[in-house]
Amino acid sequence: MPSESTKQTALDDTPIESFVIVARAVRPKGLKGEVVAELLTDFPERFKQIDQFFAISPRGERIAVKLERFSFQKDRVVFKLAGFDSVESAGTLVGYEFVVPESERVELGEDEFYDWELEGCRVETVSGQMIGTVTGVLRTGAANLLVVKDENRPEVLIPMVASILTGIDREEKLIKIDPPEGLLEL
Repeated sequence: MPSESTKQTALDDTPIESFVIVARAVRPKGLKGEVVAELLTDFPERFKQIDQFFAISPRGERIAVKLERFSFQKDRVVFKLAGFDSVESAGTLVGYEFVVPESERVELGEDEFYDWELEGCRVETVSGQMIGTVTGVLRTGAANLLVVKDENRPEVLIPMVASILTGIDREEKLIKIDPPEGLLEL
């Protein structure tokens, strides 16, 4: 289950666009304007093909930024962006999300889904019993878990394994499950 999330934003006269969040700035690095960012993509190799993307502030302001270079530091990425040439200027980006248009997202295989594609999906058993709505995906060391909530029951965690998830319909925003006995009572 690859991870990237989307953000909806409307700016000035620009129509609402969908963006895929690929990183979030956490702190400046060094004296030459580099910024350390938390990776929010399972496809860090995408930065080899990116020379420009957008930075969206916590208040929703969007700026286009040109990527001069990048490197990886453990599980983070370090960006050097054009026009950000000091620790102070890089510090102004802390909290910004770096995004690309959804149209530039990495294409997945037929049976692969982004977390954001599953969020908001209805979950029903194969017999039609409504379980709830997906509110997130919990990543564990073993199988990922769908986090499903319904106002009439406590949160349910559903393992994302083929024997339980029998179908995912993106267009209908519907996930069918065949839960083993006792799973929904946990």
